[in-house]
Amino acid sequence: MATRIIIPKMGMGNAMTTLAEWEVKEGDWIEKGQIVMLLETAKTTFEVESEASGYLHILVQEGSQKIVGTVVGLISETKEELERLQRETPTKLPNEAVAEAAVSKEIPLTEVSQIQAIVSTKQGERGRISPVASKMAEEQMIDITSIVGTGPGGRIVRKDIEKAIEAKKMVVTPPPYPDKMVKSTIPLKGMRKAIAEHMHRSLSISAQIPIIGEIDMTEMMKLRESLASQAKVMGTRITYTDIFTFIIARLLRENPRINSSLIDNTIILWEDINIGIAVALEDGLIVPVIREAHKKSLAEISHARVSLVEKARAGKLVLDEVTDGTFTITNLGAVVSGYIFAPAIINQPESAILGTGGITERAMVRERQIVVRSIMTYFFTYDHRVIDGAMAAKFMNTVKEVMENPYRLLD
Repeated sequence: MATRIIIPKMGMGNAMTTLAEWEVKEGDWIEKGQIVMLLETAKTTFEVESEASGYLHILVQEGSQKIVGTVVGLISETKEELERLQRETPTKLPNEAVAEAAVSKEIPLTEVSQIQAIVSTKQGERGRISPVASKMAEEQMIDITSIVGTGPGGRIVRKDIEKAIEAKKMVVTPPPYPDKMVKSTIPLKGMRKAIAEHMHRSLSISAQIPIIGEIDMTEMMKLRESLASQAKVMGTRITYTDIFTFIIARLLRENPRINSSLIDNTIILWEDINIGIAVALEDGLIVPVIREAHKKSLAEISHARVSLVEKARAGKLVLDEVTDGTFTITNLGAVVSGYIFAPAIINQPESAILGTGGITERAMVRERQIVVRSIMTYFFTYDHRVIDGAMAAKFMNTVKEVMENPYRLLD
């Protein structure tokens, strides 16, 4: 019996996932544990391994968006079984409902084929295009509806798209900005496209309100210098991000509504406190997650952060390391300096995000005296559907008090 290749669980939600690329071709023999496809979510691109050895039969083409549980491919044990699957199953699954039913209810493949055939007939022919041609068309913004395929059965293949690209180059179109010279263009795809869609969706589905303010970091800086001097003993060099994560994780235990998500009209208060740490990359950003941060010591948080950041920059994060976050911290002070405010967009399906700026020396009034203090800006964005303004203000007031007197929580 053929083994299914499915879209794995993406975390707490059921967001759409893009099948970015097949690493093997239709009919290829693959080994168990071999990378068979690349998936893209709003957070990362990751690899999926085969759970069995056999011949690959592709059901879903590259560039398709599917939900968790969708069957995208089949692995047959023999050539004969592969040929049967190629005859009996369509090149695409009809819809996610059928795929989910097949996975959750263990419907036999023969029944899945029958269901798919019925639904496919109802939906009608939508045109066929090879995975490579589909990807080329998307990247070059080619309208495939006007292309007549020269492949088997009128299938649009690579050479058809190449001809369309050449024809497009021959068409002289006036520039959209006749008085401006274009230096270069950057296609919106891959990670940048995923970030754009994720951020736009976050703003469109939630009521995001920012709170901005200042925190006196004078005592925090003394603490951090003391901890940094113990780097050899602790086995890691403690950063401000580590301290922020340690503090926030413990304060979230006392403020469970901040550590929650609104999913399917239900506010879910999470038992685990998983802190996402925004990491800047060359072409975007990613948010690896420190799981159960409230149970970790400061040194353990630091070790976890170092490992995750190294993997992020090497492109080696796995799905489990970028999902199930319940709260996010973005420390712009680690990459920029100066007195800045930059409200952050909530990382769905979380309900809040804390951003911090650089630390600068500023003149402040203390006990009717003008003194120089080390000040850090902060920007806390919360979802007003879940968190009321008073609750958000109270939480940030506590954060401010603890950060200005950090020894109280670290004792």
